[in-house]
Amino acid sequence: MSPEHLIEVEGLRTWFSVKAGLLSVGGKQTVKAIDGVSLAIRTGEVLGLVGESGSGKTTLGRSVLRLVEPTAGTVSFKGRPVIGMAQPKLRTLRREMQIIFQDPGGSLDPRMSVGEIVAEGLQIHKIGTRKEQRARVAELLRMVDLDPEYAVRYPHEFSGGQRQRIGVARALAPGPSFIVADEPVSALDVSVKAQVINLLSDLKSRLGLTVLFISHDLAVVQHISDRVAVMYLGHLMELAGTREFFNSPRHPYTLALMEAIPMPDPRTKRPFKILEGDIPSPVNPPSGCVFRTRCEEAIAECAAVVPEMRQVGPDHLVACIRR
Repeated sequence: MSPEHLIEVEGLRTWFSVKAGLLSVGGKQTVKAIDGVSLAIRTGEVLGLVGESGSGKTTLGRSVLRLVEPTAGTVSFKGRPVIGMAQPKLRTLRREMQIIFQDPGGSLDPRMSVGEIVAEGLQIHKIGTRKEQRARVAELLRMVDLDPEYAVRYPHEFSGGQRQRIGVARALAPGPSFIVADEPVSALDVSVKAQVINLLSDLKSRLGLTVLFISHDLAVVQHISDRVAVMYLGHLMELAGTREFFNSPRHPYTLALMEAIPMPDPRTKRPFKILEGDIPSPVNPPSGCVFRTRCEEAIAECAAVVPEMRQVGPDHLVACIRR
């Protein structure tokens, strides 16, 4: 493992067996949610992960944390293999690897007070005495710009933005070095979204966190990320530094995502065509390049060759045989 990499993922596959439909032949089908992903996350960086709904972003994040059990491949955290790690050791490791969930309401237990929710990780990992835990909860609430007196209240008493701040405080409680932020602002209003993004950016700098930031919002990703990775149907399509990614996108799918960003001036002419059609089913993905069925640049060879990520510039990788 490179000393600059906190997380290393190699050949990761996460497949699910599901019951076939009434009109299908056979009893089960395989959903290839993640199908051979390799990437590394550098210590102290925010890696933005983008793609359409159904591309496998959330499954990748949860597979790295082993909240979902991968089917094959390896995941290393600080050089330690995560996949195959025994449960007692994995339980200890979870103190260093946390997650912020997408739904700030559904991820908080309505029967627990805010103080109990934030302190739960401290209790599970036996961090500090009861008095020290209460002090830590107060510190964490202040850290996410909430009044420590809110500790006695319950989740339903807060707005969506405040509930997400509680979720952030809960994730920070055990003192992690790595956080998966799974679409943490997608359910929030625009003004609240900006506040939470700025909070996460500030906490990343203050605490030296490494973050996998999952989102479908390219504007948000551009603001907070150091590098950006693009997923499509369980595969990585492109990976580059944020400035390079937005100034010189290479993969046809990345270009299509860029085209979908709303333009402030409707008179501005777009250089590319908008992506049409729906993402194929992960049960029966296209052969070769999985994007070829929606790609205007596809040729016959694209159906036969699975493109590998190759370097096209300094710190810029693309999985396309034509680019």
